[in-house]
Amino acid sequence: MRFRLIDQAKKAAPVHRLCKVLGVSQSGYFAWRTRKPSRRQLDDMVLLAHIRAQFATSNETYGAPRMHVELQEDGLDVGRHRVARLMRDNGLKALQKRRYKKTTDSNYGGPVAANLLDEDFACDGPDQKWGADISYIWTAAG
Repeated sequence: MRFRLIDQAKKAAPVHRLCKVLGVSQSGYFAWRTRKPSRRQLDDMVLLAHIRAQFATSNETYGAPRMHVELQEDGLDVGRHRVARLMRDNGLKALQKRRYKKTTDSNYGGPVAANLLDEDFACDGPDQKWGADISYIWTAAG
């Protein structure tokens, strides 16, 4: 991680100064630059290609446990935690479908309340519209 930081910042400052600030040796940095990927890194790249292919096939709905089962069915001997790490490090997160929830019933067919005011809301004072015409307003609560 430190060597990668030095590699990114080497245009801003000399390499020997960056190495001194981060507490690493210059020879370690230059050895890191020329080092070939390890066997595990190569295996991870091959495995990641398989994971990406299965992930696309599943419409991005498979998480690490299901992906692990699919890879084992394909004949790859790999652990679930390794699959989870590769998926997490590469931003492969399973999409969860939201369930549709019906919130209103616009076609309920229930009775419509009578229009007792005939849309005449004007009055001269308080409590005039609550006369003999409207003695009770029915509600679902009773």
